[in-house]
Amino acid sequence: MNARPVVLRDLAQQDIDEAIAHYQAEGGDPLALRLIDAVQQAFRRIGSHPGIGSLRYSYELGLEGLRAWPLRRFPLVVFYREQADHIDVWRVLHAQRDIPAWMQDPEASQDAP
Repeated sequence: MNARPVVLRDLAQQDIDEAIAHYQAEGGDPLALRLIDAVQQAFRRIGSHPGIGSLRYSYELGLEGLRAWPLRRFPLVVFYREQADHIDVWRVLHAQRDIPAWMQDPEASQDAP
């Protein structure tokens, strides 16, 4: 099976940039690079196996097909939807945030069915 391309929405890219800046400030370049590696691994995984993520938030938020996949070694969760030709990454949020409130952002729900 061929991996689908992973396409980030603006908010997802912003989430990642902010997380990288945070970990770089807290632990320097080595920690920030480990985060980047974890994000890339997660994207490869969901690109190759889109159905692997949990549908928990899909049910909680009423957003059909929304899946969540946690990063390894970091408390971040990738929220995405499988599309016919790509993986649509909505957000990359800290697991301790109020996920339902963060996911109610207008840009995140603009394509919801």
